[in-house]
Amino acid sequence: MKTFDVVALGELLVDFTENGISVRGNPVLQANPGGAPCNVLSMLQNLGKKTAFIGKVGADALGQMLIQAVRNQGINTDNLLVDDTVHTTLAFVHTDKDGDRSFSFYRNPGADMMLRWDEVHEDMLADTKIFHFGTLSMTDEHIEKVTKKAVEKAKSEDVLISFDPNLRPPLWKNLEDAGRHMWYGISQCDILKISDDEIAFLTGTDDIERGIEIILAKSHPTLVCATMGKNGSKAFYNGKSVFCEPFLRDDTIETTGAGDTFMACVLNAVLEKGLEALSEKDLFEMLQFANAAASIVTTRKGALRVMPEHEETNEKDKYSNQSVKERKYDEQ
Repeated sequence: MKTFDVVALGELLVDFTENGISVRGNPVLQANPGGAPCNVLSMLQNLGKKTAFIGKVGADALGQMLIQAVRNQGINTDNLLVDDTVHTTLAFVHTDKDGDRSFSFYRNPGADMMLRWDEVHEDMLADTKIFHFGTLSMTDEHIEKVTKKAVEKAKSEDVLISFDPNLRPPLWKNLEDAGRHMWYGISQCDILKISDDEIAFLTGTDDIERGIEIILAKSHPTLVCATMGKNGSKAFYNGKSVFCEPFLRDDTIETTGAGDTFMACVLNAVLEKGLEALSEKDLFEMLQFANAAASIVTTRKGALRVMPEHEETNEKDKYSNQSVKERKYDEQ
């Protein structure tokens, strides 16, 4: 019996998000714990799963805030370390009227990049059902080596590999490097979550079906989930393609953490149903639950501390704009 359902390695940082204007007319920023891997783990904890994080923060007040936030979510922090020489990574998030975001990073270097292989608890990589990672832990040669060793170790222990490219162009020296590392992650994973923008970046086509065909011709993840924002999501599995409409909200304020919430719900479905014999009904229900959870997060500032509870997401019908046609799998 494995101790953990999901172990993730990667960045843990502070997202500074816009929070109004001061009386003197200056922008007010709110410091939110963030970083895609821990956002995923936080949602999984809310879904009743056991998780652990491998990473580093700085020996500063923001680093201590992050450690406490992760612990408060119930995520195991035995391999969350503190670097005495490099500060915690910071991200400044600008949100436009539609809730879409742009990022500026203070990470040259950041503490999350300083993790060494001899600091990684290898037993943790063997004692989990799923290992999750993204490209932000490969933007520098040093942390890239650690990430790839972790993937190699997990695969040697027959652990399922989950990957979210999470493309952030400002963090790459050039976009060719970004693409190369995205293809590496896709080549290693069993479960892939990828956005429509990332599909277009990698394949050169805005056609989701065609883009996934190109990806699957080069690599062979078992389950691929494509997120398309306001256009919903699709799952590709064993020759099947299933679409689910989004849950559009009038009270959306920002999209930070929506993709991570979706990713967590996909992993939750795999943990509960396996990856060997998913039906179209299983895939539709997975997407529907993931879309609903992601829509709830868009109504809240931050991500890690505000992930929805299982019960909230199960009330998805009251938010639904989905047609009878798209609900067909609920009735089978």
